[in-house]
Amino acid sequence: MSGSDLDLVVEQYHRALDAFVRGDSGLQKKMFSEREDVSLANPLGPPVRGRSAVEQTMDRAVSQLREGKPTTFERISDYTGTELAYIVEIERAQAKVGGADELSRISLRVTTIFRLEDGDWKVIHRHADPITSPRPIESVVEG
Repeated sequence: MSGSDLDLVVEQYHRALDAFVRGDSGLQKKMFSEREDVSLANPLGPPVRGRSAVEQTMDRAVSQLREGKPTTFERISDYTGTELAYIVEIERAQAKVGGADELSRISLRVTTIFRLEDGDWKVIHRHADPITSPRPIESVVEG
C-alpha cells in the first residue's frame, strides 16, 4: 500500500466516523475486518475481540450518539507496510450524547491498525480513549 493508497482508505474511514457520530454504524462496520481476530477498544468498556463482539460494541456506542457534526482529525503518526498500516490521530467531534438535547464536544486519542485482506484494506484494531492532554500519574491509580 502506498502513502496515497493509505490516504484513500483513511478518507473512507473518516467518512464512516462522520456517519457514526450521526448515529449510523453501517459504514464503520464495512471498514472492519470480518475475521475473528478483529478487535476494538473503545472508551465505553473493555476491549473486545471477534466480529460479533466488535459489532455489538459498535451498536452500543452508536445507540448513544445522534445528530453529530463532521469530525476533525489531527494526524500524529502513520506507517504503511506491505500488509499492515496504522494511523494515530486525535479525533474531535460534536454530537448529542445519550438523552441530551445539546451538542457535546468529544475528543479521542485513537490508534487504528489496517491489514490487507483479499486486496482490500480493513481495520483490524481500533483503540480510542479520551486522553488528549497531560494528566497526573494519580489519574491511573484505581480507587
